[in-house]
Amino acid sequence: MKVTTDKFSSEQTAMESQQQRQTVTSSGIFNQEKHSSSSHSVIHTTTTKGISTAGSAMLQFQLMNGTKEDEIMNMTCEDLEQLSTTSNPQEVERAIHKYSTYLDQSVKCLQKMDHSKNAPLILDKINDVMQKAWAVPTHGHELGYSLCNALRNCGGLDLLMANCTEEDKKLQFSSAKLLEQCLTTENRAHVVEHGLDKVVNVACVCTKNANSVAHSRVGTGILEHLFKHSEETCSDVVRLGGLDALLFECRKSDVETLRHCAGALANLSLYGGAENQEAMIKRKVPMWLFPLAFHNDDNIKYYACLAITVLVANAEIEAEVLQSGTLGLVEPFVTSHNPSEFAKSNLAHAHGQSKTWLQHLVPVLSSKREEARNLAAFHFCMEAGIKQQQGNTNIFTEIGAIQPLKKVASCPNAVASKYAAQALRLIGEEVPHKLSQQVPLWSAEDVEEWVKQIGFALYSPNFVESRVDGDLLLQLTEDNLRDDIGLTNGIQRKRFTRELQKLKKMADYTSRDTANINTFLQALGPDFSIYTYRLLNAGVETKEALRNISEDQLLNECGITNSIHRFRIMEGIRQLDSGLGNLNEDNLDKSLDVFVSYRRSNGSQLASLLKVHLQLRGFSVFIDVERLEAGKFDNNLLQSIQKAKHFLLVLTPNALERCRGDNERKDWVHREIVAALQAQCNIIPIIDNFQWPEADELPEDMRQVCHFNGVRWIHDYQDACVDKLERFMRGELNARCADGLKFSKGDITPGTPANPGLVRQPPSYQRMHSNDSGSGKGSDKDVNGNTVLIYRFYKTASPSRNWIMNTNRYPRGLPPQYPYTRRGSNTPVSSLAMAGKPPIPNRSRSLDGLLDAEPPSAASNATITEQTPSQTTKSCDDLDKDFNNKQTDDVVKLDSVKSDNLDNIDKVSIQSGSSDSKRKRNFMDRCVSKVRSLIKK
Repeated sequence: MKVTTDKFSSEQTAMESQQQRQTVTSSGIFNQEKHSSSSHSVIHTTTTKGISTAGSAMLQFQLMNGTKEDEIMNMTCEDLEQLSTTSNPQEVERAIHKYSTYLDQSVKCLQKMDHSKNAPLILDKINDVMQKAWAVPTHGHELGYSLCNALRNCGGLDLLMANCTEEDKKLQFSSAKLLEQCLTTENRAHVVEHGLDKVVNVACVCTKNANSVAHSRVGTGILEHLFKHSEETCSDVVRLGGLDALLFECRKSDVETLRHCAGALANLSLYGGAENQEAMIKRKVPMWLFPLAFHNDDNIKYYACLAITVLVANAEIEAEVLQSGTLGLVEPFVTSHNPSEFAKSNLAHAHGQSKTWLQHLVPVLSSKREEARNLAAFHFCMEAGIKQQQGNTNIFTEIGAIQPLKKVASCPNAVASKYAAQALRLIGEEVPHKLSQQVPLWSAEDVEEWVKQIGFALYSPNFVESRVDGDLLLQLTEDNLRDDIGLTNGIQRKRFTRELQKLKKMADYTSRDTANINTFLQALGPDFSIYTYRLLNAGVETKEALRNISEDQLLNECGITNSIHRFRIMEGIRQLDSGLGNLNEDNLDKSLDVFVSYRRSNGSQLASLLKVHLQLRGFSVFIDVERLEAGKFDNNLLQSIQKAKHFLLVLTPNALERCRGDNERKDWVHREIVAALQAQCNIIPIIDNFQWPEADELPEDMRQVCHFNGVRWIHDYQDACVDKLERFMRGELNARCADGLKFSKGDITPGTPANPGLVRQPPSYQRMHSNDSGSGKGSDKDVNGNTVLIYRFYKTASPSRNWIMNTNRYPRGLPPQYPYTRRGSNTPVSSLAMAGKPPIPNRSRSLDGLLDAEPPSAASNATITEQTPSQTTKSCDDLDKDFNNKQTDDVVKLDSVKSDNLDNIDKVSIQSGSSDSKRKRNFMDRCVSKVRSLIKK
């Protein structure tokens, strides 16, 4: 009801007389827009309590043109917060009118302020209004879009783009934050046309602010919107550095930032086209999608899975996508979530996607990859529920999604057909005939429907006439197709055979396959499942029959003509017969570089990040994505551990808690550690806020793991940590060990025991002060790859720093509290041998080899022959020259003193034995003195 009183007559007359307003565009042209007086009329609603106050609040904003800044900043949004699903359209329209006027007045105020200190505050207030508008249940989509259009029409969008180039960082960030909230379809088009480079630049600037989570969220949010415009725009954003900025943010831990990253990569894969998908492959995007799809947050996981399914639908890059292993994470997600519940889990998709976005997803429904069809059907089922609530189900007809959905709904893919059928019911469309995945149980009518679906409707009467059911369909030969069905065209027969093989791979044989023959064949490779029904029909229905089959029987009885496939099957049978546990070192093939073991509850993210970092460096990495807490220990998992050269044990807080008292090996991590010890893998712990338990608290079969050197993980310095890990794996960290220490396997880095007889002291782990690998003063290599030694001396967190720096307390540089201990032994050098001699410090990792000399053997500790200093003068003088020639103001680059030189020093002048104790001590004193002098400079 509209109410007009004398109290408001003068204000209404003033508004009716104002028919035009002028706004300035980015090109400086004045646009005149006519407004009818009805758009400025005051609307009141009459309730049981009288006239509402909304109308007077609206009137206040209409009359505040030119008012003070604090009136804008003090405006409350209580009426906006009170809107809900049950609100009527009039209340929504009133809110749109009120806050559109507020935006108009706020923008005018900002234009007049000219870089006032209150400008960021006003922008933050507008941002708060926009956030609350989008968050309104059901009506948030309409409210948000309307206010975004109002902001663009009043010149606010141009103002925000102009602020993106301002030197005032607060103003720039506040503008970027508001811009991220209002990049709707029309506003994105406006930005692309008038200032794309400015907006992409400010987004990249935000992502480079490593100390601010808010900046990362805003930058990635803007990029997420910009990748949702067109193929050309996606190319421009990639060219301007948007994709590179996103990929760097993928290593962050903030959930909201990672949600934007996953959404942005999904948008780029949908809108970017083949050219930008190729660019994604070159930048290893499928690998970076793995930690996102492996995340604990469902929204991050979902859009990462969506991105990988869109990429795999492109046959040209399918092979590269499959190598990442990310596609294997799609089906577990789809089968464990409900579309309608997932739609309500986050505001990002609570209002559904746009018509254009959905149109780009339609081709994925027709992908030949089962995982892609599953996720596409899941999303359309979710969208159908959202659009039904909005009363906008016609959108599916407009984008041409009905027929693809019907095709998926009738296919024998159990997961995809279920979601597609559910989507069709929500839309109001008829659900077609459903084909079961139990192909052997198909009726003749089912076979007829399948033949029509694969494009052979012309021959369907022949199948009906011959009464071909599921059992006969799986046994059809090329002769049957030619002579009985009438497929005389050889190319057509090949097409039909190809579709039939796809069906055999997808089929469920559990109605007959009681011995899991299909599971055995699938373990050999997906192509081998086409032989399942042949083996079953030949009488191979038990594991015993499978073990006793011969290669001739595979050829003659089962019809497996491919000799390579026969060989693979026989190899699999022999492994099945002998058992994987009987593999020994002689026949063990270390074909896998790295196996990653982790605790699913809190170690999955670090494990997935390690996988990506190592894959990018050329290592082959296995990570188990299922991590079942109970059940039979998977022999395939055991085989992967046995084939791995390196075993990375991710130790997050309480990672070994379940191993305490686990004498029956029920815990998966416990089993993996034992398997790695038995397989003589190079075990490297990755320590992230983990405290080692006492060794006697762990089962005896895994206690050795407490004595392995490892890498302490620092999330902000990932590259430096992975650099150190790589040196461990390649054996470079301990390359300066004495020749006396030998290991049975060349792939095992020195210092990692390969058998229970070789045990060493628990290591002291060093914090790595580094930014990115190979850059910055925190790295242990300079830009040219030269070793920078002194910085590591100075920055090390080890106790060695004290005796290096404290010359007054330790004049000879050797603190008395460090008894010299044999490497790999708990027994210190005897007091008789060390009598009257300054104690030698224990080995410190931070010195990277200078203190790695092998100690005197235990047998010769009692007698030490003194030697004159002249016997060691040559080597020490040579080292002095190297230091003097290479020193700079801050650091010393050891170009000429490489690991080989130090190895030679070890061999020539620091030979282990009873006669070299003094020479070694003098050499150590000279090294420490030289370090002190350089640090002082």
